[in-house]
Amino acid sequence: MNDPGLWRAPDLDAIDALAASAFAALPESFRQLCEGLVIRVVDFPDEETLEEMNAQTEFDLLGLFRGQGLAHAEATAPTGLAPNMIWLYRRPLLDYWCEGEDTLEAVVAHVLIHEIGHHFGLSDADIEAIEARIP
Repeated sequence: MNDPGLWRAPDLDAIDALAASAFAALPESFRQLCEGLVIRVVDFPDEETLEEMNAQTEFDLLGLFRGQGLAHAEATAPTGLAPNMIWLYRRPLLDYWCEGEDTLEAVVAHVLIHEIGHHFGLSDADIEAIEARIP
């Protein structure tokens, strides 16, 4: 029997909806540059990703961009490549949210925008420098 008073952690669909809302709030010009970009929400990164990113635990990654990105799109578009993708990891996002003061919406938006920055060809240092200029 379900007790409506019990709190339940947001599921994959809820995080996906938050990501879709954050994406929709981006300026149209940014969204146009993301044409074909796929956003996926899963509970955790897979073992291969954890190893590749030198993660110590499955909670170390909140999101990840995989693909060619805009910086490399100028080259001829080879066929057979997987689409550019952003992975958002639900359980690490929830843990990060619970440990901080930001809303879950803000955390998901921040990680999504960070990963879109990688799609645009920005490094972590570039993104951090941009974020440092935001009041």
